[in-house]
Amino acid sequence: MFEKYRVPLGKKLDLSDYDPADTPFTGERKGDDKARMAELALKLDELQTLLHANSRQRVLLVLQGMDTSGKDSTIRAVFQNVDPLGIRVANFKSPTPSELAHDFLWRVHGVVPGAGELVIFNRSHYEDVLITRVHDWIDADECKRRYTHINNFERLLADNHTRIIKCFLYISSDEQRKRLQERIDDPNKHWKFELNDLKERSFWPHYTKAYEAALSATSTEHAPWYVVPSDVKRHRNLMVAELLVQALTELNLSYPPARPELAGMKVG
Repeated sequence: MFEKYRVPLGKKLDLSDYDPADTPFTGERKGDDKARMAELALKLDELQTLLHANSRQRVLLVLQGMDTSGKDSTIRAVFQNVDPLGIRVANFKSPTPSELAHDFLWRVHGVVPGAGELVIFNRSHYEDVLITRVHDWIDADECKRRYTHINNFERLLADNHTRIIKCFLYISSDEQRKRLQERIDDPNKHWKFELNDLKERSFWPHYTKAYEAALSATSTEHAPWYVVPSDVKRHRNLMVAELLVQALTELNLSYPPARPELAGMKVG
C-alpha cells in the first residue's frame, strides 16, 4: 500500500494525481483507528528501545508540509507512548544571522541522529529549496545545485547507518482555509496564528509547484519521499506511524549479546 504513495524515482511528480482526503490506512470506525494508533505507539516504544540498546543504527523522520498540515500534532500522536528520552525533535525556523553566514546545510548537520537515536525534523533542510524558491531568493540554477547537495548529504547519512523516512503531509487548499479559520475563530488558538500565514497562503500554487519539483528531484532509493494524505488527521497520524514501524522493523534490531561475566552474579 505504501508504494502508491511513494514518490517515484526519476519521474516528475504531479500532486494532482493524489487525493489529500484519501484514507487508505483508517478503519471503518474512529474507535478502530484509536486502538490501532495506540498499538503502533506501543510498538514504536519497543522498537525505539531496541534502537537505543543496539547503538549502531540511526533513524531520521522528516516532516514537511504546508502551514496547518499538522507536523506538531503528528509528532504528539505518533510518539505518544515513546520515552521522551528516546527521541529528539529538531525544529527549523527562519535562519539566524549566524546560520545565514554558513552554507545552507550547516545548521542541519549538527542535529542529525547519532548512534541509537531517532530524530524528527519538524520542517527541515527542504525549507531552503521551497520558501526560498517561491519567493525567488534563489534562482533555478541554485535550486538545482541545492537538490544535488541534499541528495549527497542524505547519501552520506545513509552510508553511516541512518534510515531516512521523508513524509510530505499533503492537505488541500480548502482544508488549510478551514484550519486557519479555526485558529482565528477560537481565542485559545490565536497563539498559533500569524498574519503572515495568510500571505504565504496566497502563494499556494507556487508552493505546489516547488514541492513537486523538490520531491521529484530528491526522492531516492536510500531516502524516499511519501505523499501522506492529511486532510483527515487520524489518517495522517496512522500512515506516518505505519511507515515508521515498518522502517524500524526492517532494521532487524536486537539487543546486544549477553555479558558472560554477569551470569550468576548476585547483588549484595
